[in-house]
Amino acid sequence: MRMLLIGYGKMGQAIEHVALQRGHRITHKIDLSNSASLATVNPKTVDVALEFSQPTAAYSNIYQCLAKNIPVISGTTGWLAKKEELCAYCKVYQGTFFYASNFSIGMNILCKV
Repeated sequence: MRMLLIGYGKMGQAIEHVALQRGHRITHKIDLSNSASLATVNPKTVDVALEFSQPTAAYSNIYQCLAKNIPVISGTTGWLAKKEELCAYCKVYQGTFFYASNFSIGMNILCKV
């Protein structure tokens, strides 16, 4: 799978390590030093965007990916005030968007209880 990695902190580096071990390819790495380059990403070179950036950048990152019809998985926290707006945009344009503030199965089960 060809992955666009947005956010290259501890989580981004861990994702890259595991993805490469499993035979996936990181086609682009976006972080604070090159955030403007997200606008130039060709969607034909990416199967999925993994967004683990900062709360102040997450909305824009996710929106840009959805606008290019790139499916997005986001684990960034602190941006949910604009969640409904992104979900509506995703529905209108039939995009693919998954977000969770914690990807632990146990934590997600606990939140449902």
